[in-house]
Amino acid sequence: MATTRLDRDAVVGPEYVDALVALAAGAGITRAGVAPATVLTRARAELKRRAAAGLADGMQFTYRNPDRSTDPQAAVAGAQAVFVGAMPYAATHPPPPAGPAGRVARYVWADHYSALRAGLWSVAQRLRADGWKAVAYADDNSMVDREAAYLAGIGWFGKNANLLVPGAGSWFVLGCVVTTAPLPITTAPQPDGCGACHRCIDHCPTAAIIEPGVVDAGRCLSWILQKPGVIPMHWRAAIGDRLYGCDDCQEVCPPTVRGAAAPVAVTTQQAWVAVLDLLGADDEGVLATWGRWYLADRDPRWARRNALVVLGNIADGGDPAVAQAIRHHVGHDDEVLRVHAIWAARRLGLDAVVPATDPSDLVRAELAEPVSRR
Repeated sequence: MATTRLDRDAVVGPEYVDALVALAAGAGITRAGVAPATVLTRARAELKRRAAAGLADGMQFTYRNPDRSTDPQAAVAGAQAVFVGAMPYAATHPPPPAGPAGRVARYVWADHYSALRAGLWSVAQRLRADGWKAVAYADDNSMVDREAAYLAGIGWFGKNANLLVPGAGSWFVLGCVVTTAPLPITTAPQPDGCGACHRCIDHCPTAAIIEPGVVDAGRCLSWILQKPGVIPMHWRAAIGDRLYGCDDCQEVCPPTVRGAAAPVAVTTQQAWVAVLDLLGADDEGVLATWGRWYLADRDPRWARRNALVVLGNIADGGDPAVAQAIRHHVGHDDEVLRVHAIWAARRLGLDAVVPATDPSDLVRAELAEPVSRR
């Protein structure tokens, strides 16, 4: 039952925020704060600057419409505050299974965003029950969550552009509730905690962190493995066994390493994918098993493309199952998959399955490239 305006004015104070934080904590959201519902001016300027400099590399998400994704008023008219929550997902990396296996970024080992959304919606429902407008957002291009989290005092921006939570690091998924409730704002952002450390910059496998806090998406393996199209040849070897995402800049970050000492428990997780199983699955099977990943246009071909690159980097060309999978995809009706299968075949010395020519311009361009052996 909604309260009266007088009652609402009386309860919107620190104690009310504490009640919302406790509600979020019950859903696994361990860090929370409140940011103002004003335009995220710094983030807006940076999105536009980086897009103009070519650093977005076709990435959409919050780059699609910076004026919208940096304005809480565009999300909820009359918004006065943004309640921000962070849910941890640190987990111990298990050993790979037998056979060729692809590594998966930690944030998709389990469906953490569903749990985060549920927790944020419980906060939104409490606000609505008390008579306010409130909408929850997580992994949504309507809001730049990291900037809101920074303004809410949850963490600072690391040199790897991730939000680092004091005492815990960056293994967190972020989301927010935009509301018309005049919640008291967190007093100040967290100070920088990186100091002179630059391990993330030094250990990025493609030198994608071009300056502290700035990532060139065109060089970042996480984006390269998500974006549609042919993966440029000069990045394929650097992908290694990565099938989806890249955690390298977080795995070497001292605050994140220390914060991962107490990993969260998850009921189901998938840190590795048996690559031959993925390549052997039909479209429905790929989407049923790995559909929570971002696959452009919900198209399984991009997961298969990545799997072929992983085979080219780690598999044994003498394994009959590997050779059969590559042979099948060299003759696939999808030209993108043929390109990457041919690259994998040449890497593994399976030249006998590589055609001399092909009707596709893409494939002929691949065939014209110098052979890259492992």
